[in-house]
Amino acid sequence: MKIWKTRGPRGARLLGAGTMALLVASSLFMGVSSASAIGTAKPRPLGDSTFLLAVGASVSVGVQPTLHHVHGFPTHRGYTNDLIAMQAAKGTRLQLVQTGCPGDSTQQVLYGGDHCYAPGDSQLLRDIAFLRAHQNQEGVVTIDLGFNDLHGCLFHQNVDMTCVTQRMNLLSTQLPQIITALKAAAGPQVKFVGINHYNPYLAAAVHDPTAQPFADASVAAIGLLNSTLATVYAQNAIPVADVAGLFHTYDTTPVDVAGLGTVPENVAQICALTWMCQSPPYGPNLHPNDQGYQVIANAIATVLPS
Repeated sequence: MKIWKTRGPRGARLLGAGTMALLVASSLFMGVSSASAIGTAKPRPLGDSTFLLAVGASVSVGVQPTLHHVHGFPTHRGYTNDLIAMQAAKGTRLQLVQTGCPGDSTQQVLYGGDHCYAPGDSQLLRDIAFLRAHQNQEGVVTIDLGFNDLHGCLFHQNVDMTCVTQRMNLLSTQLPQIITALKAAAGPQVKFVGINHYNPYLAAAVHDPTAQPFADASVAAIGLLNSTLATVYAQNAIPVADVAGLFHTYDTTPVDVAGLGTVPENVAQICALTWMCQSPPYGPNLHPNDQGYQVIANAIATVLPS
């Protein structure tokens, strides 16, 4: 069995059987979960026939803050890892392929210019090469893009809606280009899943009450992002994993939370599922925690073909 992984600008590399065994033994393996990790389940042997290709940015590679990387660092506890364990428990063994690069927007996926790939290279080129090389295999491609297209429009506790609108117009053009290229390279047994986004900015006022207007204004921005994604994916016949829904992004029902008092349900969920409400050095941080990544995996599993 071969396991594809990424290592910065060198992109995908193959790990031999000895290296794979060492990684599994040390619990640092990002690909197929071992049988012991999923209890008594015995996944059906599929060899190299089924893969999970995760396209995206930091969340697609499981970024979380650490003591040595307070802004976040890729981990082996992301939604792809959770999804593989979930599918293995159902009897389907997947091989994980991660090409995502923290910070990537659709512009960088298309044309490069990020810190992961050398000049002349890009995440999309790696994705196309992999899909072309595995056209006879079954697979799932998750597309987790859009948030970084928007992120630069929300800064200094201000939401620039003119910027948001412009970026979403660009997303409406560039994301279909990415999808078209991926579908053209993929074999007939490959399924695609789009992923929408939770709103980490809802919790901006937890540490700074003066940020409440910013948190409120972020609702329209994230709403436009998710509606844009819904339109693009629908036009390309791709189901959407409703992460926003499972994070209760639009639910403002008051709830009581220990340490926070009475807050809207969506704020409570962001505090429970991300690092946004944590104090330094771990927070505030936009990325999901272990529980948040599991929720994203659940959203993807809901729309996976049976």
